[in-house]
Amino acid sequence: MDNTFWALIGLIIFFAIVAYFKVPGMINKALDARSARIRRELDEARALKEEAKQQLAEYQRRRREAEVEAKDIVAGAEREAAALLQDAKAKSEEYVARRTAMAEQKIAQAENDAIAAVRSSAVDIAVAAAAKILGERNASDGNAGLIDQSIGEVRSRLN
Repeated sequence: MDNTFWALIGLIIFFAIVAYFKVPGMINKALDARSARIRRELDEARALKEEAKQQLAEYQRRRREAEVEAKDIVAGAEREAAALLQDAKAKSEEYVARRTAMAEQKIAQAENDAIAAVRSSAVDIAVAAAAKILGERNASDGNAGLIDQSIGEVRSRLN
């Protein structure tokens, strides 16, 4: 009986104790539980992956919709800006036309005023000259009152 014999006896007792307490069943149960837990985690990971794919597709769809909406907004703003520019151009042309018409009216009025002033000055000069000539010719006559009356009458009719 040497040490090898006692090592064999110890090994057989160890296996008997392990078999008595059903350690292989417990190990199998623990391994089964672990594999079930890993399977659940894999299933959850697959579900999360599918959900992430769906969310990515949804975000891409929303991004495309937002791009289309942004293009529509830009196009609308460009149309509105063009309309405002055209309206401003029309108003500007109308304003220039009104101002031109007003300036032409003022020029015509100034011309009429100048012509009237020249005529009035010419009438005054003509009346004064006629009065002077008639006064010199008829200075000797007693018709001075008649001449003054005639000059006043001519002056009132010409003005």
